[in-house]
Amino acid sequence: MSSIIIIGPAYPLRGGLATYNERLAKAFTDQGHITKIFTFSLQYPSFLFPGTSQYSDEPAPKELNIKVCINSINPVNWIRVGFDLNKLSPDLIIVRYWLPFMGPCLGTILRIVKWNKHTKIVCIADNIIPHEKRPGDGIFTKYFIKPVDAFITMSEKVLSDLDLFSTKNKKRLFIPHPLYDNFGDILSKKEAIEKLDLDPSFSYLLFFGFIRAYKGLDLLIQAMKYISNPKIKLIIAGEFYGDSEHYIQLIENLNLHDKIILKTNFITDSEVKYFFCASDLVVQPYKSATQSGVTPLAYHFEIPMIVTNVGGLTGMVPDGKVGLVAEPNAESIADKINEYFQNKHEEDFKKNLKVEKLKYSWNVMTEAILDISGINKSNNG
Repeated sequence: MSSIIIIGPAYPLRGGLATYNERLAKAFTDQGHITKIFTFSLQYPSFLFPGTSQYSDEPAPKELNIKVCINSINPVNWIRVGFDLNKLSPDLIIVRYWLPFMGPCLGTILRIVKWNKHTKIVCIADNIIPHEKRPGDGIFTKYFIKPVDAFITMSEKVLSDLDLFSTKNKKRLFIPHPLYDNFGDILSKKEAIEKLDLDPSFSYLLFFGFIRAYKGLDLLIQAMKYISNPKIKLIIAGEFYGDSEHYIQLIENLNLHDKIILKTNFITDSEVKYFFCASDLVVQPYKSATQSGVTPLAYHFEIPMIVTNVGGLTGMVPDGKVGLVAEPNAESIADKINEYFQNKHEEDFKKNLKVEKLKYSWNVMTEAILDISGINKSNNG
């Protein structure tokens, strides 16, 4: 068995990256590997963080070894953490990369680690080119990439984006996002609706997750005026990352107060199951995308989806099988919502979801990481 360290967000930080890293650590631990997470004591300075809090109110995850030690803006800290990891000399470091801002910090740490000439470094790249571009993105990403041995991406788009950064001599592999199965079991719709105090006579669409401009919530709000069935409502469940006024004003201007339910606080891990299980259809109206952590949640809870034809979203949502694919505009999104309910796709799509979800296990991801790093070969050698 191998010694593995994951570098990236984890408890007490919250959000999808933290959830993913914790679930990945559990998968490796369950396989017998000695696994530890190095997470951030300071992830973002407050002026770069658009939400209300970076920290979780939930209990700490059980049976995970998490060290809170990385300060993303303190170079002295980067050097100290780098030497600590160099001395520990793990067989494998798995590092998450999602934002060029992290390039200097993570790139410095990894360079120092590589001096031990033992540790292999695999990056799970959520994004190589960020959704919201800033000066220095390219330089920071190039700096980060140099000490990395191999890359795993969760969308074909990110895999192709690596070509822009002279990585052709490095191994890389596309593996779809595994399912989030750590938010509880599937509940009955009746139980979930009662928990959220919703009217059971309505069907519910769900927009879930942090609200950022590229996710296209404004398109979905506009689409609601074209929905033909008056017994359909939209639940917006997630925290605004940026100005909320644009969306509030849009709802008001279109007179959609009665069709939209706002739950725009941060949704805790223990609440997630209620929102998905109360919903008939998850809608991801993104204007641009690589992959989405919402899709694995919908798979786990077996809720059909509508996604837009951008980035890597359609890769996990075969059109007409587990969901429908719309173009990124309000009319097309509305057409697909209407089609779903008018053609009564629910039964067939749910049946297909049960089959398709079997492809996305955590074991597939862990084996891919071990293989691409060479750890499996050296351990079996």
